[in-house]
Amino acid sequence: MNLSTAIKSISLLAAITLASCSNSKTVTAEKKADDAVKVEVEKSDYREVPQVNTFTGSIEAEVTNKIAPQSSMRIKKIYVEVGHHVAAGQKLADMDPSNLDQVRLQMENNQLEFNRVDELYKIGGCSKSEWDAKKTALDISRRNYQNLMENTILVSPTSGIVSQRNYDSGDMYSSGEGPIFVVEKIRPVKMKVNVSEAFFTLIKKGQNVEFTLDAYGDEIFTGKVNIIYPTIDPSTRTFIVELTIANSDEKVRPGMYARVTMNYGTAKHVVVPDRAVQKLIGSGDRYVYVVKDGKAEYRKVELGQRLDKEYEIISGINPGETVVVAGHTKLKNGSIVSIVSKK
Repeated sequence: MNLSTAIKSISLLAAITLASCSNSKTVTAEKKADDAVKVEVEKSDYREVPQVNTFTGSIEAEVTNKIAPQSSMRIKKIYVEVGHHVAAGQKLADMDPSNLDQVRLQMENNQLEFNRVDELYKIGGCSKSEWDAKKTALDISRRNYQNLMENTILVSPTSGIVSQRNYDSGDMYSSGEGPIFVVEKIRPVKMKVNVSEAFFTLIKKGQNVEFTLDAYGDEIFTGKVNIIYPTIDPSTRTFIVELTIANSDEKVRPGMYARVTMNYGTAKHVVVPDRAVQKLIGSGDRYVYVVKDGKAEYRKVELGQRLDKEYEIISGINPGETVVVAGHTKLKNGSIVSIVSKK
């Protein structure tokens, strides 16, 4: 083989080798493109987010009075009905006055006896011990009469509304069988809310609070934080916040179910579309896929609030990172991705 022929053979072999390498690279690139998972993506945002949380609670009366005599006796007459508004000191019912009359007569007799002994004592006609004995007897009978009168003429200790009347005129009331009346003070009312431990340092006394009631749909009512209980329930990891609601129009009634919104100001956090957030099957964990250098990167995230069609992210995503919003089903950590435009 001469030199010219050898050179031609070498050149031909080199060309074949180069073509083979080129074809191999093309096949590899095409294979990678075929293996890439097609996904839709969006950029994460970073902005001020209102720090708002919603809890539930039930309305309670400011004061609840259960009214009944101390001892068993017949009810002579009832003067009020359920739903009636009553003032503090207003008569609700008369009980049988027989025992009261006897005690009154005894008190009047003790008064006469004391008056007689008192005149004698002033002129030295009796001893100090006799005077003391009659004075003690009179004081005891006065207290007995006052106590029995309070249990014979039943009055409301507070201004409010009669929420229960459990007996009728003429009924025999037996001690220990529950109240004859329940009177509830509903101006103002209060509400106790169990709040998550994480917000213990954020809630302040006097803080304004908004809430809605199922009975009134979307109508918004307001109240104020009145008491913050100082301890955390170890079983629920919550603490009690007591709210006061002025309720001047009495629309808010004890027993109503409330949804309470507490606002703690704003905080700057990452925000992503809700479609980006996925739930790990068999767990309460949430995760997001971030696209980095053409690959999907698995990120476990801590969620804040849901904001319409977005989620506040407390941790796990950095501002401005690209997140997958569609095409999650075939993804795993490290998957090659191909970004496609939204449909």
